[in-house]
Amino acid sequence: MAQIAKIELQTEIKAPAEKFFNIFRSKAHIQPSICPNLIKDVQLLKGDWETVGSVKQWTYIAGNNIETVSETVEAIDNQNKSISFKVLDGTILDSFKNMKSSMQVSPKGDCSLVKWTIEYENANEDVSKSQ
Repeated sequence: MAQIAKIELQTEIKAPAEKFFNIFRSKAHIQPSICPNLIKDVQLLKGDWETVGSVKQWTYIAGNNIETVSETVEAIDNQNKSISFKVLDGTILDSFKNMKSSMQVSPKGDCSLVKWTIEYENANEDVSKSQ
């Protein structure tokens, strides 16, 4: 029987919390210019760049491969600077039945703390946790 697993990571960044949050909330299309070695393209498939229910397709580098994933925005909390996504399709779902992620950023002096959470369910028992 498959179980939902959860990974959490918190890291400090040298950027204002509001600016970092807004990149994920409404400016995902600029991410390929921010980190071109990881993100190759972001396309809007449905909705707009900043509304719950919008769907975006990401083209990214995974190891030696270029892969795509489509996700929908599930929730946005402007006050707490958090946003949640759900994976709809892509090669990542070959390994996982479902996957959700969330990000919350909070100010910390001249920097910010970003908390990333990923919840997933392996597609089968053969999928290792290292993927």
